[in-house]
Amino acid sequence: CAFSTAAQQRSTGDECGPEDPSEEPKHPLSDCALEHKAIKLEEQVRDLTERYRKALADSENVRRRTQKFVEDAKLFGIQSFCRDLVEVADILEKTTESAAGQAEPSDPNPTLKKIYEGLSLIEAKLQSVFAKHGLQKMNPVGGRYDPYDHEIICHVPAEGMQPGTVALVTQDGYKLHGRTIRHALVGVAVEAQE
Repeated sequence: CAFSTAAQQRSTGDECGPEDPSEEPKHPLSDCALEHKAIKLEEQVRDLTERYRKALADSENVRRRTQKFVEDAKLFGIQSFCRDLVEVADILEKTTESAAGQAEPSDPNPTLKKIYEGLSLIEAKLQSVFAKHGLQKMNPVGGRYDPYDHEIICHVPAEGMQPGTVALVTQDGYKLHGRTIRHALVGVAVEAQE
């Protein structure tokens, strides 16, 4: 067709060109190559979808951890302040106990009795403020020894108590929202050795 002249084409009716219905135009990619390319694209879509889901899950985990960190910071941000305030509560408690020992009902000095009553009110108010903010005094006497909450300072003979239970407390322990901020100093009952 390339060597035919225009006159020959008109006389024979042959037409050579892209409009020729007898020849299909050749595509640069065959059907097999198109299928292979489609499979590759589907694999890429699956891979990208999986990576997208993982990225979403990771970002959600980071968001949750950050939110937990912020909540913990709000709850436990006053932890060091509470430790210091617990020291004041100990002094107040010892002073109240001392005043209670000095203020007898038959004592002619009413001032000492009023001081004791005032100290008792202050101590009760301080404990209610502690409770309001999640700070609780531990009362471990009679309970099992827990190394996360208690610190052993002595062992006492187990008279009427099971070994391993807390027999006495020399310094109160405190928890802030369930987290121990000061261990209780305790004496633990042990079996008497003969």
